[in-house]
Amino acid sequence: MRSQWIFYNFSSRHPSWASPLVPLSSRTFAVSHSSISLLLSICGREGCSRLGSSIHASIIKTREFYGSEDHVILQNSQFVWNSLLSMYAKCGDSQSAFKLFGEMPLIDTVSWNTLISGCISDGELAKGVGLLRRMCEMGINWVDKATLTTVLSGCDRQELCHVTELIHGMVLKGGFYREIPVGNALITSYFNCESSDSGRRVFDEMCDRNVITWTAVITGLVQYELYKDALKLFVEMRSEAAEPNLFTYLSFITACSGLRDVKEGSQIHGLIWKLGFQSDLCIESALMDMYSKCGKLDDAWDIFESAETVDEVSMTVILVGFARNGLEEEAVQMFVKVLRAGFEVDSNVISAILGVFGADTSLGLGKQIHSLVIKRRLGLEPFVGNGLINMYSKCGDLMDSVKFFNRMPRRNLVSWNSMIAAFARHGDGLMALKFYEQMISQCVKPTDVTFLSLLHACSHVGLVGKGMEFLDSMQRDFGLVPRTEHYACIIDMLGRAGLLSEAKRFIMGLPLKPDVLIWQALLGACSIQGDSEMGKFAFEKLLSAAPENSAPYVLMANIFSSEGKWRDRARTIQRMKEVGIAKETGISWIEIEKEVHSFVVDDRMHPQSQDILRVLRELFVFMADEGYVPDKRFILYYLEDREIVDNVHHSL
Repeated sequence: MRSQWIFYNFSSRHPSWASPLVPLSSRTFAVSHSSISLLLSICGREGCSRLGSSIHASIIKTREFYGSEDHVILQNSQFVWNSLLSMYAKCGDSQSAFKLFGEMPLIDTVSWNTLISGCISDGELAKGVGLLRRMCEMGINWVDKATLTTVLSGCDRQELCHVTELIHGMVLKGGFYREIPVGNALITSYFNCESSDSGRRVFDEMCDRNVITWTAVITGLVQYELYKDALKLFVEMRSEAAEPNLFTYLSFITACSGLRDVKEGSQIHGLIWKLGFQSDLCIESALMDMYSKCGKLDDAWDIFESAETVDEVSMTVILVGFARNGLEEEAVQMFVKVLRAGFEVDSNVISAILGVFGADTSLGLGKQIHSLVIKRRLGLEPFVGNGLINMYSKCGDLMDSVKFFNRMPRRNLVSWNSMIAAFARHGDGLMALKFYEQMISQCVKPTDVTFLSLLHACSHVGLVGKGMEFLDSMQRDFGLVPRTEHYACIIDMLGRAGLLSEAKRFIMGLPLKPDVLIWQALLGACSIQGDSEMGKFAFEKLLSAAPENSAPYVLMANIFSSEGKWRDRARTIQRMKEVGIAKETGISWIEIEKEVHSFVVDDRMHPQSQDILRVLRELFVFMADEGYVPDKRFILYYLEDREIVDNVHHSL
């Protein structure tokens, strides 16, 4: 008696699940129907299809499961059949589920819903919709709210919007529009299908709403970066005495992050404290992200330090916060702490730390991270590979960027953009153009970021005609609207080519109002060409657009220096001092044996500064013998003392 052994073994381990054992016969079963359903539910949850099949075999051998005139027995047997069907569906055995569905002595709405749910869970939406149509052919009364919500849960892509609209029609026709769960599912599905207007319309037309309704539409609005609308709706929700839940607050915090609205974010933080949600890991991570995006890194760090539990997500959020606020060194230190703490470093953490690398970051550390990527097999993710390309190029190793790009198993648009930007960054404009041609030949559609790198490359190579072609192409061929950054690249390109008058005419014909980037590009071009007349025009324009920026003063002083107009230069520097503006100190760096050494002008802080200056003086003699002539523009900017200036003139 195989079935008897199965239930005896199970009930001996879990006696509360089974009724007392009784002798089996061909007409009776050892345990109650509810116990059988519970066993089948456990089999489905744990994926024990083999044990579930054994129970199925025992059911087949028992006559009472094949119909009875007794209504109670019939109901109980139907309950068991549906549990068996659910077990196969949850175990992913769709073939057995469909076969059983066709052999069941009695089918009800629960049977249909169970099979549809199994199809949706397996990603077979077409089969689920097909079953729904068969249900409709039998009459709308077969369909209930569970049927509709189950199908809607699978409509999560733009191409499935027509299915959502079909279900919406059934909702109206069948009178389900008053069912709150159905309305909630419609809202979520429309937002997931990129039809935010329809989702909002369903919300507005709902007679009754619950917290899930409000949360669904607020989350949907945040998903589409409609942050102001989400905040307004949150305020309306609270005014209608609807109590937000944890997920509502998460969406609200995300909206504050998107708007960089630290005032609203701080208020919701206080409310969360009152409600006792502050220790939730998701809430903590969202608050840290919000504060770091708003530039309040101290507040983000306070939350991180006071957290009872720290996980990979919170570590990644604070790491990215450091990087976002210009604290690259702290971000690297945090990454090292993550490794030493034994946390599992995933592709998101790797991508975050690679994003902090710049010209003054250790290439040695970058190579160690690359080794970690290889060791943990994280290089298959394109965004990790793209981060490595940028890391190598920003740290000055263009060749390794190229090598890694060529070895990438999968590339995407960002991969191509990263390589084009790498060549442009290193002044190799011809290779940047070559990569663009390869990109187009492989049917990869460029973005505005692609053209920004291309214009930057053309500017440094002097390909004015090619650059203008790219500007026309991005609008004509790809429908991309140029941004201020694109126009600034064009001005820089014209200026570097000595076409300052053409650059000025180009600015006057722009379809948008010139801003800081535009005027700074023109003034920078005047600095390169040493044109003080055009420079004065650009200087005044830039000064009015950015009165607290040191760039116009510095560039104008360099222009006067290049023309030998020392009085004008002195007046410019004096004017900058009078308004209380100081130039940001430039930093030079060099990496020796995996350690980065940084220097500023007249730096005496380095422990080996005397030795360094001695070597530089010796090198300067050799450089002068070889014909090197210093660029006075940049030397004179830092020499404020007239006596020092005279000494420099004498030495030159």
